Amino acid sequence: MNWKYSIYHSLWSTLDLLFPPTCGGCGKLGSCWCVECQKRVNILDGILCEICGLPQDEPGVCGTCLAERPHFRALRAWAVFSDPIQPALHGLKYRRNVSMGGAFASQMVPFVKSLNWQIDVVIPIPLGRKRYKERGYNQVGMIAKPLALALDMRYAPKGLMRRKETRSQVGLTKAERKVNVQNAFQAGKGINGKSVLIMDDVSTTGSTLSAGAEVLYSAGAREVYALTVARALPQHGLEHA
Repeated sequence: MNWKYSIYHSLWSTLDLLFPPTCGGCGKLGSCWCVECQKRVNILDGILCEICGLPQDEPGVCGTCLAERPHFRALRAWAVFSDPIQPALHGLKYRRNVSMGGAFASQMVPFVKSLNWQIDVVIPIPLGRKRYKERGYNQVGMIAKPLALALDMRYAPKGLMRRKETRSQVGLTKAERKVNVQNAFQAGKGINGKSVLIMDDVSTTGSTLSAGAEVLYSAGAREVYALTVARALPQHGLEHA
């Protein structure tokens, strides 16, 4: 770990000592992410589509990606969007449990390293102005920043920006999600020739990440990989992510 990440991590650890948190997964007092919940995380592994990262029976590219390939080179999620990840992410997103960002990042470092992606810059999916004003922070950035620091990668929160406000993707079908984020983003500066890691908290159909990747490629990105903390699997339905 580099010194910038060490300082970042130490600041949050000090805050946890001064103001003891409750676990984002189970509500237990004393830690923002307790050991028991860390052990209960359902890691997404096994045979995955080479592009979208969904589980399948055989190696290779899934039928959905063969029919309509997403714009990112590959998408991977660290865990399944189920307990205890689901309540922890909802706490980060809706209840200002911002310390979960660093907790997730520290656990995801070995996973991201194992992917062997050559990354220059990390970019979080941006919030619209209205949601950012209401929330006061971008929950994805709270994960992406410490992850970038830990991996010694450049963090570029303005590498991707919203061109328009969009509806929440929650509850939308795959087709509706794709239309909802069409022309929603624009690229910032410093993307040309770079290998980019674009991040979101949860992926369901990958529509948001694909739309962001398309814009980054148009801005000259050399490669665009996509990463999320969790993946909502088809059997979980689309309404929960």
